[in-house]
Amino acid sequence: MIDGHGGCRALVMNEIVNTQTMAVPQRKVFIKTYGCQMNVYDSQRMGDALAGEGYGATDHIENADLIVLNTCHIREKAVEKVYSALGRLRKLKDGRANKGLETLVAVTGCVAQAEGAEILTRVDLVDVVAGPQSYHRLGDLLARAQAGERVVATSFEIEDKFTKLPPATAAQTMARGVAAFLTVQEGCDKFCSFCVVPYTRGAEVSRSVGQILDEAARLAAAGVREITLLGQNVNAWHGVDGAGASVRLGELLGQLSQINGIERLRYTTSHPIDMDAGLIEAHKQLPKLMPYLHLPVQSGSNAILKAMNRRHDRQYYLDIVARVRQAQPDIALSGDFIVGFPGETDADFAETLDLVESVGYAQSYSFKYSERPGTPGAELDGKIDEAKKNRRLEILQALLGRQHAAFNQSLIGREMAILLEKPGRFGAQLIGRSPWLQSVIVDASAGKIGDIVSVRITESGPLSLKAVLA
Repeated sequence: MIDGHGGCRALVMNEIVNTQTMAVPQRKVFIKTYGCQMNVYDSQRMGDALAGEGYGATDHIENADLIVLNTCHIREKAVEKVYSALGRLRKLKDGRANKGLETLVAVTGCVAQAEGAEILTRVDLVDVVAGPQSYHRLGDLLARAQAGERVVATSFEIEDKFTKLPPATAAQTMARGVAAFLTVQEGCDKFCSFCVVPYTRGAEVSRSVGQILDEAARLAAAGVREITLLGQNVNAWHGVDGAGASVRLGELLGQLSQINGIERLRYTTSHPIDMDAGLIEAHKQLPKLMPYLHLPVQSGSNAILKAMNRRHDRQYYLDIVARVRQAQPDIALSGDFIVGFPGETDADFAETLDLVESVGYAQSYSFKYSERPGTPGAELDGKIDEAKKNRRLEILQALLGRQHAAFNQSLIGREMAILLEKPGRFGAQLIGRSPWLQSVIVDASAGKIGDIVSVRITESGPLSLKAVLA
């Protein structure tokens, strides 16, 4: 999940494999992605751009002429993982060099933006360091690296990278499946005191209505049935349409719902203060907008929310939840929580538990506070010791776990439409996606990938549901 407030959580680590349209690719690229869905999307777009530079994708790192680590910086351990991964690449790069094979190593993403030239100083095998706003320049950066230069590109450029990145081909899109991410907004202006996103992704920037609709139409034409709109602060998105009228996210979702072939829409991650009336109304009016909302709160204590610079208090958040549930009674809530923020007392933590009890979450993400250098939170007094953080996290996760299990259990016997997305672990199974984002296992006879079928839930597990055709 993306949490722009928040930041990009290190929850996803995928190898992005893109379909290469060149008949005989001359070079191979291996891209490893750390972090949020936006990094997954960025890796896909980098793969698209590199295809035009003659790189075919490989999922075997030992065969790669170019290795790209697309990184996340939201937590200290995520940064450590990147440097550990780079250390493990030395033997591989040296081994290929002994065979006369050149291997370029690029570090991209938020660690690249935050660490910059320090990466080149610490790890001499890295050839290119490129921040999130430099992906459209990858071809030039790699050419410079091949000429012997060690390259750092981390400036926030005014030009729009999305106009310069090549669109994915139909084959590339189809290879990624029937559900797709589409970035509509980048950066954040909220400056939560724990978060590095404003420093690694820059100020909030919204893509144009035309760009978004064009990309969505291409995805639909390639067989995509579900689109998730991405942004560090996605519900702050705003644009101008072809008639010059101002458009907010709720209206954009309405326009996207009219694209033939797109049957499901989602968006993440949202900030409570940007949940405007139009977006809440979209949950009531748009059948294609799934009844699921990821709405981070981080803490239930007003004192901690203020120290976090969240710009809302506890009651404001609860009021937004009530309004959304009134508009869409079937909605499932997901949230983010940080325990052990500087100054958090036992009473503050108890208020977080009370808020969780009041809301009831179908899914959630919870973490110990991780101090990030350069953020205001790192300068605060009242640091919480690790043992206390661990105890609080254990208590919170136990409560959230009970809520997740109760929500899944409540679905047993219920009929719902699921989108069949991929084969199951066993040959006679398919995996579908529920309206509330759970994986649903059905018999392979239920349909084919890309179908939306009606099923009845028969079993509930911690990670998935089981179902039969309704």
